[in-house]
Amino acid sequence: MLRLTLLIPTQNRARELVRALESVARQELDPALWECVVIDNASTDETAEAVARFAAAHPQLQLRRVYEPAPGVAHARNRGLREAATELVASIDDDERINEGFLTAYLRFFDAHPEANVAGGRIIAEYPCGRPRWMSRWTEQPIANPIDCGERVRPFPAGRLPGGGNMAFRRSVALRYGFATELGRVGDRPIGGEENDFFDRLIADGERLWYVPGAVMWHIIPPEKLTDARFDRLAYHIGLSQQLRARLRGGLRAARLREVLKWGATLLLLFTMRPAQGARLWRMRRQIARGLFADARLSGKETAADGADAK
Repeated sequence: MLRLTLLIPTQNRARELVRALESVARQELDPALWECVVIDNASTDETAEAVARFAAAHPQLQLRRVYEPAPGVAHARNRGLREAATELVASIDDDERINEGFLTAYLRFFDAHPEANVAGGRIIAEYPCGRPRWMSRWTEQPIANPIDCGERVRPFPAGRLPGGGNMAFRRSVALRYGFATELGRVGDRPIGGEENDFFDRLIADGERLWYVPGAVMWHIIPPEKLTDARFDRLAYHIGLSQQLRARLRGGLRAARLREVLKWGATLLLLFTMRPAQGARLWRMRRQIARGLFADARLSGKETAADGADAK
């Protein structure tokens, strides 16, 4: 009897997807208890063929692919929730790998905590070519979103949220809230914030978010994601995402005030960091502020300033 569904949204990253599926295939949980649903988000590469080949090579897995034509990871996640055959659902991204006990940890957690509806696990940053010298805990957060809240099951600390690449929930609750399709990555445009928006709405309604340490995900960060241009674009889109979320839910003035306060904290931090780390933190803060104060609307289009960043 199926107990849990693992969702993997993907678009045009067949090679990365197969690497993620290899870790899925090593799960210790009895394959009769879970399924894996790959949500193909309008891919134009060989994603369909790659999933078919992997399923044929691993007949013990209950692996299937569904096609979602509406572009955007929020659309893909919502489609996955509708497609899931079970009440318990976990979700990962296609650029990561998970530990062998990942699904077991979530299944045991929800069985032991019938009052819990939403959870997230540990996230470990993995740099195949080494961690850059300019990296600090502050600049690593938007790139890899590492999460480690200890060795015991507990509610997430105030101010911390699960990562979108390692989250689990009861399907009925997740369907009721859904992921805002005005937000979320579309193609190579790294507008984000749909996960934080989802979690913020749950918290506002009194829901408690739980940390499950046994569900471990390694977020793989290749060197091409660490170039100056990619870093600037990512930081700009973080600010733009924060602005769009604030416009969608209200509170743009408060979001911009918080950014001003963060500049004060940044200035203090610079005195405690190595020059390379401080320079990168300053660069990140500047780009986030540009995105947050840009003239943007919930149109799904990038601003002219963003186009300049992407060059």
